[in-house]
Amino acid sequence: MQSTLYRASHWLALVCRLVAGVALIGLLAVTIADVSTRYLSRLTEGAIALRVSGSVELVSYLMLFALLAAMAANVEKKPSGGGSVLTSPTASHQKSRARRLLLGFTALGLILFMGLLDSAAAATRHGEITQDLRLPMGPIYQLAAVLSLLLGIRSFIHALLGMIYAAGEEAAHGE
Repeated sequence: MQSTLYRASHWLALVCRLVAGVALIGLLAVTIADVSTRYLSRLTEGAIALRVSGSVELVSYLMLFALLAAMAANVEKKPSGGGSVLTSPTASHQKSRARRLLLGFTALGLILFMGLLDSAAAATRHGEITQDLRLPMGPIYQLAAVLSLLLGIRSFIHALLGMIYAAGEEAAHGE
């Protein structure tokens, strides 16, 4: 069961890293294009007046996707960037605190998922669109909801793995 959970978590992390990477590359591309076209316009004294429409809006939604995906991809990491919180040789109270934190992220992910799914349904029903680009808001909320769900799922998997690890450790020590 542990290996299945590790594999599932690993593949979900890869998907999340891919989404985060694509969102960051898109964010950088939009920012570079916007800055470049503004600079070109300034250099040519307005003769070439290209603009990236809705760049602020695009950057904000891409940042949302990048952050949610990156959080989901890295729930098992220590804040310092070291190894797994649950497998590092630390005191048992720290491991217990880490599991509670992961369960908190599970709840956060599920609450965000439910709220964003509700927002997606309402946006679709009412035909809500973005301000600048006039894109439908429903799919934006849906993608954010899926990424929030992945945060909840991966957090739960690692909390569960931590509990299994703790139970195995207690059995090994005869407690």
